[in-house]
Amino acid sequence: PRAVMTYIAKKCGVCFQPPSIVLIYKDGSEDKTRQHIMPVRNFSRFSDCSLAAEQLKNNPRHKAYLEGVSLRQLQKLYSLLKGHLGGESLAESLEKFQQEETIDPEEDMNKLDDKELAKRKSIMDELFEKNRKKKDDPDFIYDIEVEFPQDEQLESCGWDVESDEEI
Repeated sequence: PRAVMTYIAKKCGVCFQPPSIVLIYKDGSEDKTRQHIMPVRNFSRFSDCSLAAEQLKNNPRHKAYLEGVSLRQLQKLYSLLKGHLGGESLAESLEKFQQEETIDPEEDMNKLDDKELAKRKSIMDELFEKNRKKKDDPDFIYDIEVEFPQDEQLESCGWDVESDEEI
């Protein structure tokens, strides 16, 4: 049986001409940086980016390479390509994607359908992961202690005062 290759994804980008997703990766067994080009076929400015991203990620030819690339990143690359096919500049596409990727704190998420809600959740998960400190981060501190200022008088609540009223 063939040894399982491990590919360490370094960068993933999109090429407009010819349309393709390009992965720069390190080969686990050797110390070489290589590039893997995945041609984008049957994709137009009307295509569904998340569907295209899923199909690419599950494609048997590319699966192993895309192990370390998130579905969201692939969706982003497809949306840039889609913008390009629709005549947008790269800056416009990035701007548009940024807006879609931003969580609006005023938005009522109870009104969203499942697909939109799932999208918001994955954006939040990704933001959380990006901002989360991990054990091997250089500035990771285990067990932070925070002093809370004691000099401010704690406000008492109305209901914690004993009263003789019947309830």
